[in-house]
Amino acid sequence: MQQRILLITGWGGGTKLLSPLKQALQQQGGQVELINIFNAFDEQILQQHVELAKQFDVIVGWSLGGQLAALLVDQIEQQYAARKVLITLASNPCFVANDAWQTAMAHLSFQQFKQSFEQDAIATLKKFGYMVCQGVKSTKADFITLQSLIQPQQIQLLKQGLNLLEQLNVADILKNYQGQKYYLLAQQDALVSCKVIENLQNLNTKFLDVDLISGSHGFPVFHAEETSDKIFQYLKKIKQTS
Repeated sequence: MQQRILLITGWGGGTKLLSPLKQALQQQGGQVELINIFNAFDEQILQQHVELAKQFDVIVGWSLGGQLAALLVDQIEQQYAARKVLITLASNPCFVANDAWQTAMAHLSFQQFKQSFEQDAIATLKKFGYMVCQGVKSTKADFITLQSLIQPQQIQLLKQGLNLLEQLNVADILKNYQGQKYYLLAQQDALVSCKVIENLQNLNTKFLDVDLISGSHGFPVFHAEETSDKIFQYLKKIKQTS
């Protein structure tokens, strides 16, 4: 099944983290392009990514990348009346809690994280990397693997990414988007609680499938083949029902 897939990484580590997933998707017949996070609050940059994304069938994003993927499918539908398949991995539609979406990181915790990043970006990135790996027996080994894959990022892009995490809420996009949507969450995720499933189900939106996988927030990095299998099982399912 030849699928053109745009894969968007998460905050903080660069595209190399999802190279194993890209390879796994390619081995199953996907044509995959892997890109980094981008500042979606800049209209010109967002539009450039819309033009790129419209060339693909499936838009997949990990964590912040999942929120960006939701923005892209929404823009493509609005501008071109085309519907792409949206798949997100360990992604919360709203990363920082508010009155309408409380299953997320506490606002104070996020502010402390941002402040920590301002004071010591390298130490804070390391701490964040550990949180990505937390919740499973293999945390320490996974953290070593993660460190080997992380690429240095521009501080400006990381700051823009934190602003996106703080302010983005794509719940309304999910509720209104008429394309196929698949949210894959991890049971032991220390950053995005799998309880988000209840929030997603409460949206009462059409064409939304939600699934659980065993693992930490970093499951797309450490369980690339299983993640790829889940993605292609879903794509096969919606093809059979369409």
